[in-house]
Formats: sequence, C-alpha cells, structure tokens
Amino acid sequence: MANENKNDKNKPQKKVRRRRKLKVFRLLFVIVILGLFISAVLFVGLGVYNAIGSVYNEFASIYQGYNDRKTARTGPIDPKFDGYTNILILGVDDGEEGMRNADTILVLSFSNDTGKSRLISIPRDTWIETNSAQGRIGTFYGWGGASLMVRHVAALLGISIHQYIVIDMNTFADLIDILGGVDIYVEEDMDYEDPESGLEIHLSQGYQHLDGYEAQKYLRFRGERLGDVGRVQRQQKFIKSLYSKVLQLETIPKLPAIAEIFQNRMETSAEIFDSAHLANVLRRMSSDPPATTMLPGAEDEEGAFIPDIEGVDALMAELFPIHDISESVPSDNDSEEIIDDN
Repeated sequence: MANENKNDKNKPQKKVRRRRKLKVFRLLFVIVILGLFISAVLFVGLGVYNAIGSVYNEFASIYQGYNDRKTARTGPIDPKFDGYTNILILGVDDGEEGMRNADTILVLSFSNDTGKSRLISIPRDTWIETNSAQGRIGTFYGWGGASLMVRHVAALLGISIHQYIVIDMNTFADLIDILGGVDIYVEEDMDYEDPESGLEIHLSQGYQHLDGYEAQKYLRFRGERLGDVGRVQRQQKFIKSLYSKVLQLETIPKLPAIAEIFQNRMETSAEIFDSAHLANVLRRMSSDPPATTMLPGAEDEEGAFIPDIEGVDALMAELFPIHDISESVPSDNDSEEIIDDN
C-alpha cells in the first residue's frame, strides 16, 4: 500500500520532467530548423550577390576597356564643339587593302540640340603639307587608315572629329539597292572608261532612277569642265536626295537590312556606348536636308586642290560660332578628336 502511494506521488513529477524534456526537444528542433533556413537564405543570397557581382564586374571591365581605348585616342578637347556630333565619312575605292584611297571625304555635323545637320565636303585632291606628311589628302587613307585621315581633316578644319565611318564602293551600292535606288538629275552625258581599273561610266543627261551600281558611277565621274569641284557638287546633291529617301515611310521595313550593313560591313570608331549617343542624335534628326558647303580653295595647274586657309577659318567660324559655346546643351557626346593609331 505504501508503495502504491509513493508511485502515485511520483506520477506528477514524471509528467513535469517529461514536459520539460519535450519543450527542450521542441526548442532544439526549432533552433535547428531556423538555422537551416537562415543558412539556406544566406546561401541563396550569397549566390545572388555573387551573380550580380559577376555581372557588375564584367560590365565594369568592358566599360573600363572602353574608357582606356577612348583615353588612348583622345586629342585636345575643345568645349566649342560640345554641342555638336561631328562624323567623318570616308568612301574608299576598290584598291587592294593597305593601298586604298579615300575617294569621298565628308564631315557630317549634327547639332545635338536641334537635330539640324551640315555637310562639309573636302575634295580628295586637297593638298596637305605638314611637318610629317605631304600629298593629296585622299591618299592618306592608304598610308594610315581612318585614324590618319581624322588627324588631318581635324587639323585642316580646326574642329573636333568625334567619330568616323568608312564605306567601300560595293557596300555603298548594296545600301542604295536596299533603299530602292535614288532619283536624281544627271547634269550632263557621262562617258568615261578606264580599262586598267575596270571602271566604265555611261550615263545620259536627264532625270534618272539610279540603282547602287549606277549611283557610284555618278558619284565617281569627274568631268573636264569642273573636275574635282564638280564631283563634290554632285556628291552634295546626291546626299540631299539620299537623306530625303531615308526619311520616307517605306524605309522603315528596310531598317534591319540597313542595320546589318552598318554593323558588319562598315568600319567605324563607334562602340556600344557611342552608338547609344548616336542613336539619340539620329532620333532627333531634323527633316530638313543637311546644309552643304565645300572647303574653300581652288585647283592648281597640276589638278591639286589648294585650300584657302583664311577662307577655311572664316567658314568654320560661321558654322561653329563662338556664342554657341554658352548656348549649347551639354550632352553625353564623346567630345574628343580620335587619333587612334590602331
């Protein structure tokens, strides 16, 4: 009887101990589960952090490389041209690589604020004479490529060249064909043959619809009456007609094919960061055709075009007036002269 009473007294104590053990077990279980959860969150978070860090580091590396290349090709920065995007456009002939000449030399200048454009034409036979080079500027492309052309064009005009684009004759012809050709008035009968270069030009005077192959012949023809000056005038007239053609609605479906040519068949200094700026400039492009002008000067007896230095200075002062410095809107434009020797 005494033992039964003792067991009855111990039952409540056993229940209490059992409950305490159960609470401790539950607490340990919660701690373990919580620890596993926290570990999982930290693991996932660390993975996301590492992934983001990897993407950031890769982007930072790309951008740093771009800045390094930009720094390597930067010449004197003139704040006078911050409000503009000046692009050197070179049309090169069909010569062998390393021996090509620049057959067409144009500087297309966009106002970043208004979207209006100006076109400065430089005859390919413009005579350049410096301490390091002497000759007709069109031949400089064969000597040192686009970077050498940029240096001398920038020095000749006294402006910053922000980007350059190089296009050969075959690519140009394909581009015109994609656009569906260009309507233009041919000023005179054009007949010229050069068996050595394989060039034959036969175009009749009057209104013509020129495909790409005919368009390059029209632009390359050099008549006896106006010589290189006449070529420049035709180039300017053609570009105005081409500009209007590009702005037409039927060009929109052709944009992917045009973009493919620009990406894969043209040489350009623009990289992805520059391209974003250029796209923004082109988006605000004025519907008015570019105002055209030609480098002041005259041909000598040997057919070289001798620039009028005072006339060039006066023209640049007119195109880029001093008061534009205070009126121009700051932009993300890479306002530097490209002098990359690569």
